[in-house]
Amino acid sequence: MTPTGLSMDVSTTAKRKVLISGASISGPALAYWLHRSGFAVTVVEKAGALREGGYPIDVRGTAIEVVRRMGILPQLQDAHIDLRRCTFLNADGSEVASLTPSAVAGGAEGHDIEVRRGDLAAILYAMVRDDVEFLFGDSIDTFDQSVQGVDVTFRSGQRRTFDLVVGADGMHSPTREYLFGPEARFHRYLGYCFAIFTMPNTLGLSREVMVWNTPGKAAALYAVGGHDNDEVHAFLNFHQPEPPLDALRNPDAQRDLVATIFAGAGWEVPGMVNAMRDAEDLFFDTAGQIRMPHWSSGRVVLVGDAAYAPSFLTGQGSSLALVGAYVLANALAANGDHTAAFAAYERDVREFVAMNQALVDSGAATLFPTTARALEQRNTTLRELVTMPPATARPAHSALELPEFAGYRRGSRVPGYDKRSVPPSGAAWARPVR
Repeated sequence: MTPTGLSMDVSTTAKRKVLISGASISGPALAYWLHRSGFAVTVVEKAGALREGGYPIDVRGTAIEVVRRMGILPQLQDAHIDLRRCTFLNADGSEVASLTPSAVAGGAEGHDIEVRRGDLAAILYAMVRDDVEFLFGDSIDTFDQSVQGVDVTFRSGQRRTFDLVVGADGMHSPTREYLFGPEARFHRYLGYCFAIFTMPNTLGLSREVMVWNTPGKAAALYAVGGHDNDEVHAFLNFHQPEPPLDALRNPDAQRDLVATIFAGAGWEVPGMVNAMRDAEDLFFDTAGQIRMPHWSSGRVVLVGDAAYAPSFLTGQGSSLALVGAYVLANALAANGDHTAAFAAYERDVREFVAMNQALVDSGAATLFPTTARALEQRNTTLRELVTMPPATARPAHSALELPEFAGYRRGSRVPGYDKRSVPPSGAAWARPVR
């Protein structure tokens, strides 16, 4: 399949050099489109190699069209996890309801794709590794902007000059902090903390997720493979009115906090807490969003979570990263002046970002009720879903009509999606999205 997309007219972009900080999702995706438009692209990544593994992520709505235009949709379909069942449990471990994921999340079945984060990252990297320079095990230390470009000093001591710099370095972006100031200025805390890690699949789960709830607390076991899969992803989430700042940089304090919160919990939670104590891949963070009045300054711009992290509560982090990278690349390809390009990027994608970030305003309470009454209301809704006939395919998340490029038919969009569509709530079951 031949990818369609950005114009190959490189008359105004052939000499522009771009440094992208971050090699997860938005960074390699942006590198792909910029290279196709004639840019000389360098990607710097602080990790020593491409990060493998990781937790399941979703590719939805407009992002499906982005990966189709890249030519990697068949690969992602092959890597699709194909979750079969989602079971909700009471405090004592008894079943509340067992449903298909599409019934719970409100997705258009057959359209959305769920893959391991590492699988998507590897596919994106394979698309660009022969055409784009990668600097693993390094990062940006400082940068200084001038009329001519951006002078960058790397942690390794190397110094180079680029025309543009892009921060694609995640929710806790060093590029954003260096450019705009402390994260606290832009971070919207959503009232929850979570710990995710892998543990033995002692229950023999197969392509399913089990979610246990009490008011303000949730635990989930997520099996992306079959019965022979030795490991499952574990997720412990809890309501916390104020972010535990002291624990965010202290793994021991994180483990102690989670263990204290879930002390005395039922079902498989005690075993999960014990596994967390020994987990080598523990990831602890707060549920939050990044909301900024603008995403660029001078010759430096942000994309993906660095600019507009929506939080895992929306299930849209990776999709926004893919769409944002595509729109930014198109704006740079269409505008010789970076100031005009960055303005076009914000104009074209900001409403889309706002609509998807707004999903948390109704979805968070559905995901993790903090009161007994809200939890019972949630459970009643789940029981009613069990008895409802299968719904026809419907849009689950807001869609954006992508900019039009040569060779791409006017008015094309993802089948079944409408720009005005916004779901009544976010995903109604817990899964980490990174």
